[in-house]
Amino acid sequence: MTPVTLYTTLGCHLCDDAKQLAWPVLEHFNCRLIEVEIADDDALVEAYGIRIPVFKCDDCEGDIGWPFDQQQLAAYLQAAG
Repeated sequence: MTPVTLYTTLGCHLCDDAKQLAWPVLEHFNCRLIEVEIADDDALVEAYGIRIPVFKCDDCEGDIGWPFDQQQLAAYLQAAG
């Protein structure tokens, strides 16, 4: 399974929406979701604080932040091969 990180924070309704949208795509690409709470790390807050939800796959270049749709997330994950 390919690990995919979701940068999120407690109470983020956009993060909940993104996770719901992403599940079918993540399953299709056999990905394992890892949720990372950004509030616990100042560097993550600086990097992702105004961009969350953000998905990051180590095998992909860059990341994909909200807003995105299922096709855009699939294209991002497709790049991992």
